[in-house]
Amino acid sequence: MVNDVIREYEAHLKKAVEALKHQLATIRTGRASAGLVEHLQVEAYGAPMPLNQLASITVPEARLIVIQPYDAGMIKTIEKAIQHSDLGINPGNDGRVIRLAVPQLTEERRREMVKVVRHRVEDVKVSVRNQRRDAIDQLKELEHEKLIGEDDMRRGQDRVQQATDRCIAELDQLGKEKEAEVMAV
Repeated sequence: MVNDVIREYEAHLKKAVEALKHQLATIRTGRASAGLVEHLQVEAYGAPMPLNQLASITVPEARLIVIQPYDAGMIKTIEKAIQHSDLGINPGNDGRVIRLAVPQLTEERRREMVKVVRHRVEDVKVSVRNQRRDAIDQLKELEHEKLIGEDDMRRGQDRVQQATDRCIAELDQLGKEKEAEVMAV
């Protein structure tokens, strides 16, 4: 029973790390990346859809993203979604493809992006701590119902805390790597 709680908790931790990786991929650095726009929500066919389902996204140069819609009629809609996003990039199109020139980030904008990175890392850490609290509550409930002993509960709490510490360290490392990437000129 303790192992079930811990296995479930560790699965939540893996999801949290993956979610952070996904969120950090959308943060703009000075270099073009398909991850900046691929999950951008575009209103298409009556429902919001991620851009990567509506167009092929390529990065032919270090500072250029080329978006080629599968349906040429979607160009204006995709362009509008990019303009309304927080990317700060103005799209240009030639009727068939949309080109996004990724400008060099200013020092001020880099610092803002680092703040965004730190904020997102902290949000995920908060969710991890909430999951830890829930896992420990489950262990206490098992002990309260006399399904496990006090020793098993304490060992389970220790294992939950160790898993939390490993996850927090991994989240911090991901944040530091992204901050370094953002600050690199």
